[in-house]
Amino acid sequence: MADQGGFRYGSEGGLDRRGLLKLGAAAAAGLVAQRLGAAEEAAVRALPTAGAPWNPATAGAMPTRNLGRTGHRVGLFSLGGQAAIEQPHNERVAIPIIERALDLGVNYLDTSARYGGEARWSEQYLGAVMQHRRHEAFLATKTHDRTAEGSLRLLDRSLTLLKTDHVDLWQLHAMSTMDDVEKVFAKGGALEAFQKARDQKLVRFLGITGHTDPDVLAEAIRRFPFDTVLMAFNAADPHRHPFTKDLLPLAVEKGMGIIGMKIPARGRLLAGVQPPPPDRQRGTARHDRPGTLTMKEAMRYTLSHPVSTVIIGVDNVAQLEENVRIARDFLPLNAAQLDALEQKVKPVYGQASWYKRDAPANPGK
Repeated sequence: MADQGGFRYGSEGGLDRRGLLKLGAAAAAGLVAQRLGAAEEAAVRALPTAGAPWNPATAGAMPTRNLGRTGHRVGLFSLGGQAAIEQPHNERVAIPIIERALDLGVNYLDTSARYGGEARWSEQYLGAVMQHRRHEAFLATKTHDRTAEGSLRLLDRSLTLLKTDHVDLWQLHAMSTMDDVEKVFAKGGALEAFQKARDQKLVRFLGITGHTDPDVLAEAIRRFPFDTVLMAFNAADPHRHPFTKDLLPLAVEKGMGIIGMKIPARGRLLAGVQPPPPDRQRGTARHDRPGTLTMKEAMRYTLSHPVSTVIIGVDNVAQLEENVRIARDFLPLNAAQLDALEQKVKPVYGQASWYKRDAPANPGK
């Protein structure tokens, strides 16, 4: 084992469990400090800096962590723009979920130009709420186009649907291959649109997302100082091409806001939830049995690592309220507890990581 900067690295270069826990403990220490200051913050009602969102309910609702260098203190639970919020003609369910999330102190909302098909239902529903509550949420959306021209067109439509003149975070969506990286960084690639949009104050911060290959995300963030990374990260991660081995410590080293997704793997990690039949599952490691974790276990696992927040889509207000309660009561797990959860999900790791590549990508060496 080598020791660099106070963190232990394994023989293959990635952080070992001790190093990851050390980073997670640092995040937890930040939570305690924020809990102690929450009452004072609520009493003072300090105004946010110009252009920055501020939800007055957050401080008393759940612990918060720094979203990297953005300066935003994000609640541990954030609302994802899928599930009910991307279903067509679902206003009567989706809009009350978003309203209730803000009421409960959620202060980060995630969506994409791709959520909800061509109609972009997710952005539509969020826009219906943002037109009167924009100041309460750190608002994030994404482009799946790899060109500058195409991405700017998507952003223009996003701003219209979201009923805002800017988004707080604009992200490259689902970066999956090294070819994606080359296209984005090429002349006329999406990165040109990112820099232009930031210069024009259409976006405040720039991010990258991916759930297929951690090597792809690592290569991109070595090339450009993105403010945030949205990565797939749940208790099944160590069993197949892990995002925690190299990508997570790299993002920490660069001071990025780190957002976890796929926490319950669309329910496939959860006890009592039956996955699709094996012949309808993606990937080579397929199972045909319900998951093994509770939602509390799934969230606690990811939040015990050095992430800023987790985004989770919900089907109804009851699920939303449960997730906020879990975030409110969060306590970090120790090494033995983390290992136990990893072993608990091992029988179903394939169905819980269907989105990953079957084998590590070649980083172009």
